[in-house]
Amino acid sequence: MNRAELITALSEKTGTSKKSQDEFVSAFIETVTEELAKGEKVSLVGFGTFSVTDVAERTGIIQMGERKGDTYTTPAHKKPSFKAGKPLKDGVNK
Repeated sequence: MNRAELITALSEKTGTSKKSQDEFVSAFIETVTEELAKGEKVSLVGFGTFSVTDVAERTGIIQMGERKGDTYTTPAHKKPSFKAGKPLKDGVNK
């Protein structure tokens, strides 16, 4: 399901316009992004938790091509993550 299909499904389930659902999805994404940028978690009971994970700097070795064997460094960064809640897991595994 892509964004347009999600908006259509939400519109049909709630009996509201696609435009209002598009605004809702945009606001939801923006709000979650802002909270994660501040280092906060976003927990939706019954669905899951969005959070930020710190990824340490690491060194790798190029495996293919002319530069095979050369090393490279991936800088430390933050990675958004999602942990599904039990009701979501159970719903998927029915």
